[in-house]
Amino acid sequence: MSILITNIKELLQVRETNITIVKGKDMKILPILKNAYVLIEHDTIVEFGSMDDFESLEADEIIDAKGKIVMPAWCDSHTHIVYAGDRTQEFVDRINGLSYEDIANRGGGILNSAETLQNTTEDSLYEQAAKRLTKVIKLGTGAIEIKSGYGLTIEAELKMLRVIKRLKHEFPISIKPTLLAAHAIPKEFTNNKNGFIDLVVNEMIPAVAKEHLADYIDVFCEKGYFDLEDTERVLKAGIKYGMTPKIHVNQFNAFGGVALGVKHNALSVDHLEELTDDDISVLKTSHTMPVALPSCSYFLSIPYTPGRQIIDAGLPLALATDYNPGSTPSGNMNFVVSTACIKMKLTPEEAINAATINGAYAMGISNNYGSICRGKKANLIITKAIPSYYHLPYAFGDNLIETVIINGQKF
Repeated sequence: MSILITNIKELLQVRETNITIVKGKDMKILPILKNAYVLIEHDTIVEFGSMDDFESLEADEIIDAKGKIVMPAWCDSHTHIVYAGDRTQEFVDRINGLSYEDIANRGGGILNSAETLQNTTEDSLYEQAAKRLTKVIKLGTGAIEIKSGYGLTIEAELKMLRVIKRLKHEFPISIKPTLLAAHAIPKEFTNNKNGFIDLVVNEMIPAVAKEHLADYIDVFCEKGYFDLEDTERVLKAGIKYGMTPKIHVNQFNAFGGVALGVKHNALSVDHLEELTDDDISVLKTSHTMPVALPSCSYFLSIPYTPGRQIIDAGLPLALATDYNPGSTPSGNMNFVVSTACIKMKLTPEEAINAATINGAYAMGISNNYGSICRGKKANLIITKAIPSYYHLPYAFGDNLIETVIINGQKF
């Protein structure tokens, strides 16, 4: 199957060489080719260029993109879309004055989701997740990371990861699975946190590794959840079994989690709503990607990650949704990009770089995804006719996507 897209108004994120990360002031640069074409064969971008230089090319399907933007599909490096039910009541509770911590302390939050998931069949869990995944693909997401963490028992965590594996087999989208075993402390371990960590380290991680169900190991490193010592134990155990670290860190408190992530060569450190000068300094010495989740800040009314400070310090930045039932019940990367511009003061160019190339980097797949480059996977968004790519973050309430192509397949 081949697809030729012609008369493209603006072809975004065009790279003659395979750039895999963009940092600092370079994030303001978004290479654009106007009046362009792209040729896809099977699942690969094989050619692109200006219509002024266009020579006759054959393809099974020709798409006329006159007046439209074509760009790489979004790369969402932080989600929790495999969950059961929802937490609508907690949304109302927060409106009525309860904090995230208040809800968690009375058995809500992650523990609520865990109880629901434990009582949900694997098939039902798959069906719910498949609907969400279909929705985000239609919104332009072409690569996605999915975490476990709503199981909190060996059986339930394995169930989640098997669902993620099934999604990988059934959908063309690139999916990277993460074991977030240390997401919260189960009720039965309320007064025995070390006992739960022993379970994670000695039983859960080996069981997941035996079935080859996770590429990454993650921990919710936060006060009231898992401290630095706990986090290091879990990360070391994951590394032992070949899982690369990714950490939830600095969402509510900054107490050294970023440095710990860098120490263990974390691929990414995610959230960072609270950030110190020391965190910035240690990230400068690393290959770790800072990841901001602005729709979480929007939904919880907490501070936004200081993305402007991160980029101005010469660092890279990625954007992701944090799609989950409690703090971000949305996987809309278009809204994330808009919110990053509006609330974090990123330029449209910076936000698009953060949501494409750098998002792919935060999943370890930027060699194949995140830009328009010969030989990369054909994961593309074709917009409706719009004035320019600035319209994408500007018209934040509109669905401007007309067609999504995933690995060469129209979705």
